[in-house]
Amino acid sequence: MKLHTLAAGLSLACCFILPAQASLLIGGTRLVFDGSRQAATLSVENKDPVTNLVQSWLSATDKASPDKDAFIITPPLFRLESGGQAAIWVVRSGKPLPEDRESMLWLNVKGIPSSGDGPGTNSLQIAINSRIKLIYRPAALKGTTPTRNADKLQWHVNGTALEVNNPTPNYMNFSSLSVNGETLSDLYFVAPYSTMTIADRKFPAHGNVAWKILDDYGMSSKAYSQTY
Repeated sequence: MKLHTLAAGLSLACCFILPAQASLLIGGTRLVFDGSRQAATLSVENKDPVTNLVQSWLSATDKASPDKDAFIITPPLFRLESGGQAAIWVVRSGKPLPEDRESMLWLNVKGIPSSGDGPGTNSLQIAINSRIKLIYRPAALKGTTPTRNADKLQWHVNGTALEVNNPTPNYMNFSSLSVNGETLSDLYFVAPYSTMTIADRKFPAHGNVAWKILDDYGMSSKAYSQTY
């Protein structure tokens, strides 16, 4: 009797083990918007065996982010056949943006696979949201990249919190960060002309900070270090 009950339970459980599929390939880990132009593009490829509905939108990264309606995403929603490629356009809306520093937003791209199975087949289609950084670089800052300014960051401890001041017009996105040889595993970035505070642990009053930043292509820069 117990064996029959166990078999029935396993059979019922198997009915709810559903296949999942979702694979939308985004053409980059960030999109650097040249302020001398009115638009930038991001490529999207559907690696799924089924058609995807692709949805795109912008959201704030931090309190320094501009209003998301400073840009228009087009098309915001479209179908992409299996194996197909398309481009998402990010267009300036005309709303003013700071021209003395970079601005940053999240660019979200979600792929929603259609059900490619026949009737009566259980399947689970998972919507995968990819999120990359949209970095607007004003025309006045052309050629002024994070890698050219990464050595200008200023580190110090305030109480037991670690603070970094960014006196440059670039967003600094860290690919690695360590204090006295201990790696900080979170993903950090500091906005232009601002200070970021790391207060989730206690830092010694004196020490050495080592860091690398991400360049315009999402690659790690050379290593920098500073004694505070």
